[in-house]
Amino acid sequence: MALTREEKNIHVSDAIMIARFNQNTNDVKLASIMRDTYVEIPDYGFQKMNAAFAFGGPELVRKTIKENFEINLNYYAVVDFEGFSKLVDIVAPDGIQVDIPYEMSYGIDTVLEPGKQVLHGDNLLGYVRFRHDRLSDFGRVERQQEVMSKLKEQAVSIHNLYNLPKIIGTATPYIETNVDAPILLAIGKGLVKSKSQELESIRIPVQDSYENDTVDVGAVLKIDLDKNKEALKSFLN
Repeated sequence: MALTREEKNIHVSDAIMIARFNQNTNDVKLASIMRDTYVEIPDYGFQKMNAAFAFGGPELVRKTIKENFEINLNYYAVVDFEGFSKLVDIVAPDGIQVDIPYEMSYGIDTVLEPGKQVLHGDNLLGYVRFRHDRLSDFGRVERQQEVMSKLKEQAVSIHNLYNLPKIIGTATPYIETNVDAPILLAIGKGLVKSKSQELESIRIPVQDSYENDTVDVGAVLKIDLDKNKEALKSFLN
């Protein structure tokens, strides 16, 4: 699952997430791979993780994850910034409540004031995109996972099984995916049934498994690949 933006007519991934839904237990897991993670991209050598999408779209992202982390993904979903805003308003028409610790404005085309408030489409997009603070991309990943968890809560609390086909039909134009409608409906039903379960999440690289470095492609996170590979496989399995 990737959230993308267009930069000089090249689509790069702003967020890369692996979502796992267990149809037997109805539990949901979400792994975020930080975009500056330094990995080997097939046919392109070592690059930032988010370059995989720019070089070869979702298929190359899938191959890169398999090559580095030994996780084989069958399905993908791509949402651009505009699509994210639309999907938020479809899934959570009453908005998502967040607690903003400080003013957020630089680089997100909006101004978010500190304090608890309910955000909708474009403003919620700004909240998950902002990275100009002391936590940089790490803070952004935390906010992305927070919002995904709250969107899941909203989806299962507001919408019931009867509404699912309509919701999926309305959301489909904003998602590029190889998941067909019957599978989406089955997942949606499972999410409704599992509404009492929290979304589990992990961030790659995990704590104490990386170092900041600057290489030919810019500032990167050089990771302990074996440690992160095992952490990701253990979490998903």
